[in-house]
This record gives sequence, C-alpha cells and structure tokens, in this order.
Amino acid sequence: MAGTDQTKADVSQGENAPAIILVQPQLGENIGTASRAMLNFGLSDLRLVSPRDGWPNDRARAAASGADVVIDNARLVSRTEEAVADLDYVIATTARTRDMVKPVLTPETAAAKLREVIGSGRRAGIIFGPERTGLTNDDVVLADAVLMVPVNPAFASLNLAQAVLLIGYEWFKAADRTPAEQIDYLQTRPATKEELLGFFEHLEGELDRFGFLKPPEKRPSMVRNLRNLFQRATMTEQEVRTMRGVVAALTRRVPKGEGPEG
Repeated sequence: MAGTDQTKADVSQGENAPAIILVQPQLGENIGTASRAMLNFGLSDLRLVSPRDGWPNDRARAAASGADVVIDNARLVSRTEEAVADLDYVIATTARTRDMVKPVLTPETAAAKLREVIGSGRRAGIIFGPERTGLTNDDVVLADAVLMVPVNPAFASLNLAQAVLLIGYEWFKAADRTPAEQIDYLQTRPATKEELLGFFEHLEGELDRFGFLKPPEKRPSMVRNLRNLFQRATMTEQEVRTMRGVVAALTRRVPKGEGPEG
C-alpha cells in the first residue's frame, strides 16, 4: 500500500518501546487501525484485554493494512492486571478527571517520561479503554500516571486509532533527530558564495547599465537589500544559473529607443 517500502529498515523497537494495551476493544476494525498506527511509529507490542468480538479477528487483520507483525504477535489476556504485570511503569489514557491523586501528563511529557523509563532498562506501557466508555477506575488505579490530550473540551472524544496514533507520534518524535527544516536538493546542491557573488555582480552590473541603482548615494543600500533578498532564498546552484539566464535574457535585446541612452 502507499507509503510502504519493503527495501527500508523496519525500526520497530519491541521491548525497547512501550506496550500498547487495549482494554475490551469493541470492534476488530478498531484493533486493526490501532495496530497500523502502532507500526507507523515503531510500536509492535500489542496486548488485548478481553476484546468483545474475540481473537483472532479477520476484520482486525484487514484493517491493519499490512501491520501483520503487530496482529500476529498480539498477546491476549482476560484482565488488565495480567496485561501490566511485567511492566514497571504504566500510563492510563483518559478524557475525564478521576478522584485519584496521580501525575497528569500531556502526550509530549508522557513520551519524555516513557523514554526516561525505558532508557533506564525498565519496561513501560500505555492503557487505552473501550471506545464507548473509556477506562474504569479499577483500570486507572493500576497506572502510575494518567495522560490527557489537550483537545476541545466540548468534544474531547478521540477514536481508538486516533489516540494510539497521537501517542505513538509523540513517542517517535521524542527520539527523532531529523532537522526541523531541511531541503531535498535532488540533482543539485546549495549555491556556493562564489556562485552567489557572481550572480549578484551580474545583476548589479545590468541594473547599473540600465540606470536602476540611482541616485549614487542610495546605491549601497539598494544593493544590500537585493543581496539580502536572494540570500534568504537559500538558492541552489541550478537556481543561480537560471537567474543569471533570466537577467541575460531580459537585457540581451533592448527595443530601439528604450535603452539606457534612449
């Protein structure tokens, strides 16, 4: 399917990532889409607590859209206590405040905490409740912290796959070292200063020839403004050559009577 490239390395992290625990999920399709969301962000440890429609589930596999490694290795248990027994740190997701004193985390702070716990050699997991009712207090009490997503308070309900995707994204992002901004140069490269200076001198020479950079006392600031404009564009070598071609084309033929002396 689109976005899947079997030639690239799979970065699923197994025990080095949090387990995703779905408590009494109702529809196989929701388990499947949640599994797909998990694998998008390198999560593969899925634990199912008493899914309503049983397990295995063909609809879950179809909805997983190729995330078979998650579906095939999903662990089925009957109680939430069994799902968290081998974990050292657990976060419960909820859209409601509870009558319990627990740290309340955002997705971002939860991801940082999970990275800290797992980085120290301990195991962690995140509990998600049934689609219609969410987690019970008996489930939440098993957690070390609760996670609440900052959403529209008048419409705070997320579907199961959305919630898993959101948390998975924050988990993955917490370790991502991709620059915040980057340019794909394809078949070219960034222009060198020598190439930029050549373009600047070419452009300024033609502007002088056509009388644009006047009066003389304003020429330095006009040149600086033009150079700064093109510097901000972070031009490539190909773009510099194109712009020099544009300048040459515009100044090659001047209709009679319209030149600098006309």
